[in-house]
Amino acid sequence: MLKKTLKITVKIYTLEITVENIRIRCVYFSLKYLGLLLSLMDIRKDQIQKDTENLTTSSMKLLNENLKLLEEDHLYHIALSNVQDNLRELFGDVKFVCFGGQSTRMEKFASFISHELGLDASGPPKNYAGNTDRYAVYKAGPVLSVSHGIGIPSLSIIFQEIVKLVYYAGCHGVTFFRIGTSGGLGLEPGTVVVSERVVNGALEPFYKMVVLGKTVDRPAVVDETLVQELIDCRLNTDTFKTVKGTTLCADDFYEGQGRIDGAFCEHFDDEKFQWLRSLQENGVTNMEMESLGFIAMCHRANIKGAVCCVTLLDRFEGDGLTTNRKLLSEWQTYPQILVSRYIKQKLAETVNENS
Repeated sequence: MLKKTLKITVKIYTLEITVENIRIRCVYFSLKYLGLLLSLMDIRKDQIQKDTENLTTSSMKLLNENLKLLEEDHLYHIALSNVQDNLRELFGDVKFVCFGGQSTRMEKFASFISHELGLDASGPPKNYAGNTDRYAVYKAGPVLSVSHGIGIPSLSIIFQEIVKLVYYAGCHGVTFFRIGTSGGLGLEPGTVVVSERVVNGALEPFYKMVVLGKTVDRPAVVDETLVQELIDCRLNTDTFKTVKGTTLCADDFYEGQGRIDGAFCEHFDDEKFQWLRSLQENGVTNMEMESLGFIAMCHRANIKGAVCCVTLLDRFEGDGLTTNRKLLSEWQTYPQILVSRYIKQKLAETVNENS
């Protein structure tokens, strides 16, 4: 149930009136203001009823009943609040949320998608999480561009707060994407992989986590329709390849991905290559550190989601990345291009349906 607060400050005394889910606090209250207050309450009741109906019909699931007990939900890591900020006004039109690791990359993507959608983008995009330095949240029309850091623990924090944000904003039919980078297995660097399956280091399609001392398995179920729609966005004129594949989500960058160039390592090249070959035989095409948690949380929240990552190297050729920064920057735009085509296509379909 939504809770709205109207504050009128006049002088020194405080009177609290509660009508259904509306709390009006005023300082210095007298009968001559009663008619005005009741009129304002009727206006807010009508708006809140509409807001509640919108949330009821939304595809978003409220999976935490405890949220209903909160007077205010402070989305701490992005410095936003469902009471202090008008999330519906700011974000109510959001249809797509694109996550990526680096804040600078997601700022560039916000500018890129603004241009692709023909939006007026004078100056740099606004960071709505600017009051904190933990994550960045940019907006370009119906698209949010969000940084998630490195690894599932960092991703899970911002993911949950963005889910709550779009819920409080009353968004409908939102689609989530992770657009990022990965290491390939037998693929030419610069290849875009749309994950048709995501697995952990043991090749299991489950995101395992410990809750209250107990291990729970969250199934990572990929939206096959969305995967195919992304694949259908590739063009014969593309300078990069786009393929479907199985993505291994590792626990870290070094040992978890079989590298031998970290500070710690207890295996050697021959063991590494044997492991890489076994992964390839099991259909693994690339590896990174967020896909499993991302897909599992999308599935749990009933949100359409997909992972679209470019490969920056072929792990059979080595563990290190190229030092050609210009080439790396170009490769990182490839999944952005593919996802932007999908977004433009869906927005065009919506326009046609409404015309």
